Amino acid sequence: MKGTVLHSPGDVRFETVDDPTIVAPTDAVIRIAATCVCGSDLWPYRGLQPIEGPTRMGHEYCGYVEEVGKSVTSIKPGQFVVGSFATSDNTCPHCNYGYQSSCTQREFISMAQSPVLRVPLADGTLVPTREVPSKESIPSLLTTSDVLGTGWFAADAANVKPGATVVVVGDGAVGLLGVMSAKHMGAERIIAMSRHEPRQKLAREFGATDIVTERGDDGVARILDMTDGVGADSVLECVGMQESMLQAIRATRRGGHVSFVGVPHGVALDGQELFFSHVHLHGGPAPVRRYLPDLIQLVLDGEIDPGKVFDLVLPLEQVAEGYRAMDERRAIKALLQP
Repeated sequence: MKGTVLHSPGDVRFETVDDPTIVAPTDAVIRIAATCVCGSDLWPYRGLQPIEGPTRMGHEYCGYVEEVGKSVTSIKPGQFVVGSFATSDNTCPHCNYGYQSSCTQREFISMAQSPVLRVPLADGTLVPTREVPSKESIPSLLTTSDVLGTGWFAADAANVKPGATVVVVGDGAVGLLGVMSAKHMGAERIIAMSRHEPRQKLAREFGATDIVTERGDDGVARILDMTDGVGADSVLECVGMQESMLQAIRATRRGGHVSFVGVPHGVALDGQELFFSHVHLHGGPAPVRRYLPDLIQLVLDGEIDPGKVFDLVLPLEQVAEGYRAMDERRAIKALLQP
């Protein structure tokens, strides 16, 4: 088969790769219904995260089970499944505490931008739907695999409560779905920080009450002005850069909560500033598997429509254009169809 391979910064190819097979008895092989390009894929694409030689790409996926290993008991061929970007046995102590993305047997999915995918630890990683879903629901179901699950974790980790004032730093797909998540959790005021008009529009559609275009210290000053000098109850950091992390901490009220879900690049915090900020920090790779059953149900019940973050749909063989469009900010998120 053919799959997506990153050879060097800016050089994405759809080329012949090995066909997936059952390697361990706990594996499943699924035929991809849809996959996509993630904002985190852009780090190596831009040369900001090193790779060692040609690297298979893709970690967001949903599809149809084709084959399972002899030890798999909860997943059957023919089922439609969604899985996390991080595999989990869903039985170890970390999994039992709800942090499946730190499972003691964790592997990170990295070959999902292809027609067929092997998923290790299938019983603990994959969640089947009761019935095969409609084609129309597949984009939204795909988001639960990572980008919605991560946005949901951002809101949860930032302790978003009914009536809260929430700030979302980052207007990529994770930030936008962080807005949606905060809205669903009952936030009263949701301030999206964005300079991009189409993203601002979608943020408002997802529940943002205010848009702030300033960044850095100017962005902090604007948030403080909007909150009578107090700061926000909850701030979701969905970028992973030094400026965005400091902006998030400085825009939070004393005793407030900051979540950080953007993969960090060059982030270093000053202990003195952190000590006197009096904020709670909670983040890391989202434990998507914890939320998957509920998020899948919200999608299938029509309560949320997170698939709207996909503003570019391409055949999988045109994956390189998906990377280019997102890198140039011509697209929020590119959906890829095998």
